[in-house]
Amino acid sequence: MRVDDFLSTVGVVKRRTVAKELAVSGKVEVNGRRAKAACDINPGDIIHVKGKHTITVEVLAVPTGSVPKDRRGEFVKILSTSP
Repeated sequence: MRVDDFLSTVGVVKRRTVAKELAVSGKVEVNGRRAKAACDINPGDIIHVKGKHTITVEVLAVPTGSVPKDRRGEFVKILSTSP
C-alpha cells in the first residue's frame, strides 16, 4: 500500500490528497528517509509526518480496505506527537 493511502486509511491524515501533498513537499519520512507518495509501506516501518502537527507512527499491519475508527489501533501505533 502507498504511504499516502495508508496515512489516510488509518486516520493519521484526514484526506489522501493532504497526505500526498505532504509527501511531495518532503514532509513524510519512512524509516528515516524522505518518501514519495507512492512509497510502499510494510509492517514494522516507522513513518514520521511533519505538518501542522508532527507525528511518528509504527506500521503494525497493512489494511486491505477501509478501516473503521474503532479498528485503527490494529494497524498503527502512535510513537510520538507534538503540536
